[in-house]
Amino acid sequence: MKQASSESRGEEPFAPKFDAQGLLTAIAVESSTGEILMVAHMNREALEATRKNRKATFFSRSRNKLWVKGETSGNFLEVEEIRVDCDQDCVLLRVRLPAGGAACHTGAKSCFYRRWKLSGSEGLEPL
Repeated sequence: MKQASSESRGEEPFAPKFDAQGLLTAIAVESSTGEILMVAHMNREALEATRKNRKATFFSRSRNKLWVKGETSGNFLEVEEIRVDCDQDCVLLRVRLPAGGAACHTGAKSCFYRRWKLSGSEGLEPL
């Protein structure tokens, strides 16, 4: 497959490819460090709310409703940029987390605070 150079790639339409449940995967990363904070899902309404309000808004599959990250904890994810993958079925939110804030509901800065080793014990170890 021929790869287009960055100079020949112009603006193209945003045409998100939602899955059968009407969702996209959304990855939130801290804009200053690139650290992955969390992964969630967005429906069209959450995506539009995020763009409009610049606060990460997701769709809760378990509660079947929208939720703004930080509405309970105060740890809002301020969206600085929305990137879209090549297939337009996933978005990357570059966000700003409040100083000392936590993105994970456990109180950890990132939801990815454990490691599953590639060999040896089957347990998870903290980072």
